[in-house]
Amino acid sequence: MAQVQPAYEERPRRRGRRALVVLVVLLLVLAGLLVVADRVAVGVAERAIADQVRQEVAKQQAQSAPPEVEVGGFPFLTQVLDGRYERISIVLREVRGSVQGDAISLPTLDVDARDVRASLDTLRSGQGEVVAETVNGTATISYDSLAALLDRPGLKLSEQGGKLAVTAPVDILGQQLTVTGTADVTVGEQGKVGLRFNDLNAEGLPNLPLARTLLNNYARGISIDVPLPDLPFQLALREVRPQPEGLTVTADAKNVPLNAAG
Repeated sequence: MAQVQPAYEERPRRRGRRALVVLVVLLLVLAGLLVVADRVAVGVAERAIADQVRQEVAKQQAQSAPPEVEVGGFPFLTQVLDGRYERISIVLREVRGSVQGDAISLPTLDVDARDVRASLDTLRSGQGEVVAETVNGTATISYDSLAALLDRPGLKLSEQGGKLAVTAPVDILGQQLTVTGTADVTVGEQGKVGLRFNDLNAEGLPNLPLARTLLNNYARGISIDVPLPDLPFQLALREVRPQPEGLTVTADAKNVPLNAAG
């Protein structure tokens, strides 16, 4: 007959399973502590970079609310040791530059810096350079702010079919008419946005050369170069596109210092 094994022989196997469970728990706790330490280090670096970005913005004679910085990539600590960061996102609000007078401020400038080089000593001491291989900036100019710049009573701007559209009441030869049409939007010199209203019409416009001349004069009067503030980080204006929420401005630059090097 088969012999029944004594119960005490099961105990080493149970103790082995218990030790494995304890080891797994310890590893999970250690992993959690490493994640916490990683996130704490991210917060410290983001504050340090934000302070250096603030100095750089001031150095370039621009103004904004305190920068909001987010360092991407995980784990962060390996990026610190390597001195190279995948991505740093910077949000600047209420950006105003050295341009005076009627220059339009940018409510929000979103900056996306890629392949950023910054040594641990630079982050700790604030001395040295934080350099991004590529920087892309995006901002939106509201239609209300553009309409205020054009300074024509009742004029409204919007996006229609991917184009900048205008609607405005106009008095032509004693008649109150509603003018509608679109504008060509271009990137001009010295960081200006060109608005050219070349296609305006008005329902009920008198079939007279003088009426058409007055309408064309109105179109020329609202065709302007919109001055933008000087953009930080050496950003150069590349494209302007009408969007439902406003004119979206995009700019870029390469090998850009993000801080005022000490």
